[in-house]
Amino acid sequence: MTVEPIRWHGDSLDLLDQRLLPEKLSYLKCTTAAEVAQAIRDMVVRGAPAIGCAAAFGVVLSKGSSEGFSVLAASRPTAVNLFWALERMKKAKNLKAEAEAIFAEDLAANRAMGKLGAELIPQNARVMTHCNAGALATAGYGTALGVIRSAKNKSISVFACETRPYLQGARLTAYELVQEGIPCTLITDSMAGHLMSRGEVDVVVVGADRIAANGDVANKIGTYALAVLAKRHGIPFYVAAPLSTFDPKIPDGSHIPIEERPAEEVTGYRGVRWAPEGVAVRNPAFDVTPAELVTGIICEKGVVLAPDRKKIQALISTGV
Repeated sequence: MTVEPIRWHGDSLDLLDQRLLPEKLSYLKCTTAAEVAQAIRDMVVRGAPAIGCAAAFGVVLSKGSSEGFSVLAASRPTAVNLFWALERMKKAKNLKAEAEAIFAEDLAANRAMGKLGAELIPQNARVMTHCNAGALATAGYGTALGVIRSAKNKSISVFACETRPYLQGARLTAYELVQEGIPCTLITDSMAGHLMSRGEVDVVVVGADRIAANGDVANKIGTYALAVLAKRHGIPFYVAAPLSTFDPKIPDGSHIPIEERPAEEVTGYRGVRWAPEGVAVRNPAFDVTPAELVTGIICEKGVVLAPDRKKIQALISTGV
């Protein structure tokens, strides 16, 4: 494991402060559920699986109090892993053991989907990815980047979209790939279509924050546009996510809540403002990619090609 986003000490939780990467490697210590919830809100820890793991340990810190559950549930709305983890913790007889199991299971799921996904990546492939779905977004291996890590021996290279406005691709994905020794080229989000049109991209692999019952996928804003471009250019578009990201209660993507984040993330960055005062701002943190644009969904149970409601239901209930 090259990156440890979450460190559990039994009575405290250390979260790698991803706001400071790649310049500074620093951990934030949390001793209460409220502190964990604030860390999730402030994007100290981010990525759907990592949020779920952090929330589970937050419940342990609160000793399972109703206040702890409430404050954690209110931290961020889109990533279903958060609510999945809280539901598991509500049913747990041993909170500490359950949180540790959630963490271990996520790591194992990432490695399993990485192995399965790597089989879909051609030799010498030029892979494009968006946002950060790596070790930093999970218990420590990655979903989309887990696939990429597992395909490292195929002499692949990666185009990392910078992922405006919070720059998770530029700051986090590029950081992980450089650490891993995987050739990585950073591009702005608006360059993706140009590179695809020139035949420079072979496959796209992204993560997910919630997958609806029909296979629609919510992921970081900009993913939908990337999927449309991939479809236009005949490029396979894969989504890698653990079963904890599937939400069978949501019939389709139109029912997925989309978080709106602060305007300050768009008007500037780290204290530098480039937009004029008084301008209106929209900052949806996620968008929804329809299932018809997804070549396949990779999870720890297998790969679902051309996902639809029937296939997703079969995956969740009995496996592929």
